[in-house]
Amino acid sequence: MTFPAMELYAMPAATQSLLDDSVVDIEQWIADEVQIAFAEQEGAAFVNGDGVNKPKGFLSYTTIADSSWTWGNVGYVATGVSGAFPAANPSDVLFNLIYALRAGYRQNAKWVMGRRTQSLVRQFKTTTGEYIWAPPESAEGLATLINFPIVEAEDMPDPGANSLSIAFGDFERGYLVVDRVGIRVLRDPYSAKPYVLFYTTKRVGGGVQDFEAIKLLKFGVS
Repeated sequence: MTFPAMELYAMPAATQSLLDDSVVDIEQWIADEVQIAFAEQEGAAFVNGDGVNKPKGFLSYTTIADSSWTWGNVGYVATGVSGAFPAANPSDVLFNLIYALRAGYRQNAKWVMGRRTQSLVRQFKTTTGEYIWAPPESAEGLATLINFPIVEAEDMPDPGANSLSIAFGDFERGYLVVDRVGIRVLRDPYSAKPYVLFYTTKRVGGGVQDFEAIKLLKFGVS
């Protein structure tokens, strides 16, 4: 198994007079903006990246029905309805997904889904009228669904025909991120006077390392 580290780069610029005269720390502001841009690109790649000059996302691997799962593929459980949850007892498919995962992985498992998918599952209730989604217990905490934390990922697909819109698993064991510590900034005041260039680079890679640790919910018949 190989996880090559690819390079992200950016080269924002600012005039030297702006850097000298500004009340705020322009250099730090530029660095923060670049870091946000890098984080957005990394997040997209960890989900959907094709592995070409970027990490390979867990949705880019070959998927297979969990009943026929083999190593090297990511197993999925189908909702039984194209593009939707079942009309009757829709939360049952979530329990099927939970128990598609072996016990050793369930201990640290999390849900990963986009906001539109989460808006659907937030409406699921028990037979006594209680929501199965629970808000976070603290400002730093995560909301939970059937007692497992939810991570909201904007790059997860919205529910649609045969979409893989929910992932569940122990991502610390299942997905490996190869990340060079920190971001390297090379300050260049000479190449584009009167501008100061900030050549910013970061190396990152990633891919699935344990194919048993991640399961998907497919919004399809089978």
